[in-house]
Amino acid sequence: MAFDKDAIIASLKEASISDLNDLVKAIEEEFDVSAAAPVAVAGAAGGDGAAKDSFTVELTEPGSAKVKVIKAVKDITGLGLKDAKDLVDGAPSAIKEDVKEDEANDIKEKLEAAGATVTLK
Repeated sequence: MAFDKDAIIASLKEASISDLNDLVKAIEEEFDVSAAAPVAVAGAAGGDGAAKDSFTVELTEPGSAKVKVIKAVKDITGLGLKDAKDLVDGAPSAIKEDVKEDEANDIKEKLEAAGATVTLK
């Protein structure tokens, strides 16, 4: 029997959520695998479970007020206007890396006030 992925995909599109859930369970049992996403174990990297002390501020989305965000990035990073624009246009992009929590939150507030969407990593 030939493997027909198009037929399988068409069947999956027609299936109900309940049927798909049963399929996942059957595949897990048959092949002894798990569909669950892997979970990082605290302290796996040799850490003692202490709170994170440095963050990366990432511009996720510049929003509709792009000019204000470019000006904010320019002020925060000290970059020139063209470099700040390139950074904003390349979103998602790291604005600052390895900063303390207070500074990261301050940068996040400034960028969000300008209309950007920001995440701390």
